[in-house]
Amino acid sequence: MAIRIGVHADSEDECVEGLARLVDAGYVPVMLPVLLTDNRWMARAVPAPTTKAPTGDHDGRGLGVSG
Repeated sequence: MAIRIGVHADSEDECVEGLARLVDAGYVPVMLPVLLTDNRWMARAVPAPTTKAPTGDHDGRGLGVSG
């Protein structure tokens, strides 16, 4: 499941400010503010990745390999 946070605003300045607040909270912008056809502004952000994928054992045999 993908998590996306949207900012909807009446002006470009409001949209930029809303996106900046999301970035300050640790989100990553994926769509910069754009003007929609109904004269509203929209931007999107997603949560920043917080964990790294497992990389395997130090001996290079990969995950779950024993002995």
